[in-house]
Amino acid sequence: MNEKEVELLKLIEKNANLEVEKIAKLMGISIEEVRELIDGLEEKKAILGYSTLIDWAKVLDKEDVTAMVDVKVTPARGVGFDKVAERIYRFPEVNSVYLMSGSYDLSVSVKGKTMMDIGNFISEKLSTLDSVISTTTHFVLKKYKHDGIILHDDDDDDKRIVVSP
Repeated sequence: MNEKEVELLKLIEKNANLEVEKIAKLMGISIEEVRELIDGLEEKKAILGYSTLIDWAKVLDKEDVTAMVDVKVTPARGVGFDKVAERIYRFPEVNSVYLMSGSYDLSVSVKGKTMMDIGNFISEKLSTLDSVISTTTHFVLKKYKHDGIILHDDDDDDKRIVVSP
């Protein structure tokens, strides 16, 4: 990976919506060079997709429930944790799966419409997998920051009354 590719990746990681013309100007290269870099990075699978970060708390009746599930598993012989992780990430309820150090092996992010949906997923699908030994579930109550972006209004001043002696 060369310097230009890394520079481009850093720019679009912060804002995937940047126009090619703007990227070219910021990097000091031609529009065609930017397009070639992007095509090459997509071909190499360095760029896997483009997404938009939405604060669903601001969208009326659309916010899902998110849970972080710590999972202790028995790794499969010859493939370690990879096959277990693959089995888990194929469930549509699963957003992400990470191999972790510490007391649990995998950290799984799960979304559902309700806490009951997540509970059913864990008890009926996740916990029933042969390799799963135990789970611990943590429900997300409020999001403050996600992928480096702070999720609050700057207009939300502290409305408490200042009390001084």
